[in-house]
Parts: sequence; C-alpha cells; structure tokens
Amino acid sequence: MQPGYPGQDPYGQNPSGQQPPPDPNAPQYQDPYAQQPYGQPAQGQPYGQPAYPGPVPGQGRQNTMGLVGMILGIVALPLSICWAALGVLLGIAAIVLGSMGGKKVDQGLADNRGQAKTALICGIIAVALGIINMIFVR
Repeated sequence: MQPGYPGQDPYGQNPSGQQPPPDPNAPQYQDPYAQQPYGQPAQGQPYGQPAYPGPVPGQGRQNTMGLVGMILGIVALPLSICWAALGVLLGIAAIVLGSMGGKKVDQGLADNRGQAKTALICGIIAVALGIINMIFVR
C-alpha cells in the first residue's frame, strides 16, 4: 500500500486524469528570456523587420576571403623583405581579398571584419616594403 491519502496518487497526479482549473489569484510567471514565437516581432521592432541583420537562414557565413587575405598579408610581410617581388604579389592579393572580404561584411554575409582589415593593412605594408626593397637594395 502506498503512503498518503486514500484515492490520492503518490506521484501527485489526479486519478481522473484531468488537470484542475488554474487559480485566478495565483501570480503569473513570465520568463523574461523567452523567445518570441516564429513570425512574431520582438519588442520594439516593427513587424516584418528582423531583430538583427544576418544571412538567409540555411546559408553559412562567407568568411573565406577575409581569412585567406589575412594569411596572405601576414606571409607577404617577411617575403617582401627577403623576396621583394613575391612579397609585392602576395601583398596585392591580400589587399584585393581584404577589400572583397570587407564588402561581404558590409553586406551581412560575413562576420570577420577584423580579419579583412588585417589583410588590407598587412597587404599595404608588404607592398610598400617590397617596392622600397626593390628600389634601394638592387
């Protein structure tokens, strides 16, 4: 025999299977972190506008150009001192990829603005060092 009152389920369930009516005097709890249902505007947002800019759902971020540009810019810096022509070529490629990556960030398709800026800065420095190295060393 289960402890408790006769006819009462020891697990707190009503034996008839029906839920008791809610108490109208009980305080209502609202989760402040609850997400809005799909299609409902967030508070303070006009209906139909997303709460944040982002890519189309199901489409990944296009961070490749900024990343590759940053890698080429970093590699171009020492190469512009050792092998000036190769450093200048890689620096130009880093500048192009960094600017294209920055445009992707502005369009909301990528989120690596820092990598794109690093590619631009390192590429410009590498091109300048390579040109200076070609002019004065030879």
